[in-house]
Order: sequence, then C-alpha cells, then structure tokens
Amino acid sequence: MEFLKEPLTELASRANKIRKDCAGDKLELCSIINAKSGLCSEDCKFCAQSSGHSARISRYPLRKKDEIVKRARHAKKIGAEKFGIVTSGNKLSPEELGNIASCISEIKNKIGITVCASLGALEKSQLKILKEAGLSRYHHNIETSPRFYPRIVSTHSINERIETIERAKIAGLQVCSGGIIGMGETWQDRIDMARLLKKLGVDSVPINLLVPVKGTSLESMTPISCNDAIRTISIFRIILKDKIIKIAAGRENILKSSQAMGFTAGANGMLIGGYLTVKGRDVVEDYKLVEEIKKLWEE
Repeated sequence: MEFLKEPLTELASRANKIRKDCAGDKLELCSIINAKSGLCSEDCKFCAQSSGHSARISRYPLRKKDEIVKRARHAKKIGAEKFGIVTSGNKLSPEELGNIASCISEIKNKIGITVCASLGALEKSQLKILKEAGLSRYHHNIETSPRFYPRIVSTHSINERIETIERAKIAGLQVCSGGIIGMGETWQDRIDMARLLKKLGVDSVPINLLVPVKGTSLESMTPISCNDAIRTISIFRIILKDKIIKIAAGRENILKSSQAMGFTAGANGMLIGGYLTVKGRDVVEDYKLVEEIKKLWEE
C-alpha cells in the first residue's frame, strides 16, 4: 500500500502542497453546541451519549432557544465562522424540529454567523424546513468504512447515513461528513472511508481522533499514535484534494504539542470552543495555534 510505504515527512509534504494548490491558505474555524445531550437509543460503541453506556456525562433535553442563540453569539465573538447545532439521537420530534428551525432563523438574521446542524437521520421534508430557515450545512458522519461500520454500530446502517447525506444535498445544503479514527479499523478502512466521502461529494470532512471514554464499549482501546494520526490526515488530503479537512475531537490528546503538524499535513479546519461531551482547549491557546499555522503556511 503506497500510502504506508512513503516516509511520513514526504507524505505530509505532498499532502500540504495539495492543500495549498487545491484549497488555498484559508483556515476554517467552527464552534458547536451540544443542544441535546445523552439518552440516545443508538448503540454507537464510541459514543458517551448512548443510553447503553455508563459514561458520566450531562443528560438533558433540547436546550431553550435563548441558550442556543447565546452560544451562537459567543461562537461569533471567539472568531468562529460557522456555528453547529448538535443533538443526540437519530431522529427529531416535530416540536424539536420547529424549535431548531426557529433558532436557525434568529441566529442567521440577528447574529450573522453561518449555521450548521447535526440532527440525525432527517427526511427530505425536514431538511427543506431547515434550509428555508437559513441552514447552510448539514453534518452527518459516516464514521468509518462500510466494511468496519457493523462492528461499531448495529442499530442503524451506513446506508441510512449515506441516504441522509444524499437527501441533504438534494435539499440544497452543503454537507459535512467524516468520522473517527482509532476505533480498531485498518489502514484500508481509513482509505476506503476517504474514498467513499469523495464519491459522495461532501464539502467538509471532520476527522475525530478517538479518545477512549470510560463507560463506553471502546474504553479499553489503545489511542493511536501522533504519527498515525498525521499519516491519516495526509491520506485524506491526497484523496479528497480541495475539500475542507477539519481536525476535530481528540487533537489535544493525540497530537498534543504537535497539533500544528496536522495543518502542515493537509488539514485546513478545526473546531474551537469545545466538543460535545469533552471540554476543548482554552480559546486563547487555540488562537496561538492559529497564528503558528499561518506562519508555517507562509514558509
């Protein structure tokens, strides 16, 4: 497999050149809110929010509109250009959908930040409602390769996820879709995931680096190495060319002091302001990283 034979420094350099040539020097910063947490009936082995797990997290129903709007205002204040509303579970009730649509409309009209959402397997009519309310991008991860997926999730199929992505595109929304590495998948699984995302024509690809959470099915997994994470990012850039490749959860734990390496290996986006059930770094520290990335890109 050529991606594994090539020395990491050469692979990363090749990926960085592709990033510069195909995607330019723009770094996309996003922030999210965990708008509905826990109590999920799905059995995703990596997820602390599954009701089948005993992870110690906050559990609450859909947040009130003023809380979500307030967080969107904060996201804009800290420099995020996109704000994502994320809910646990694979379906929304009509009432929840209406409340979120109302939030999207107010955020778009009064705050002026691009709104994204990750709300499960929505139908075309639901996605259309959100689009009309002002939603720009829908997030729905495929998580891993089709071959490995059944070992991670059994309560819904990867085909359902693919169908949701296709419905979002039909509704006129941009699509953000990626997955998690370090769940026990092979290198071929990672490559196949990148190739499937390319085939689906998604716009943005978040790469999450698994940090095993106590109380989940994957709590005993050995975290992947920094070098393997960098190699994976490079492979995704080489395959996906001009797409936004975003380093999401796990960058602090896996890449540690080498986070900037991910952005000289093909990445051009990141989440700031924290994740779903895990607190991220202080925003000041992330902006130091942003400045470091910009200097490296100028070299």
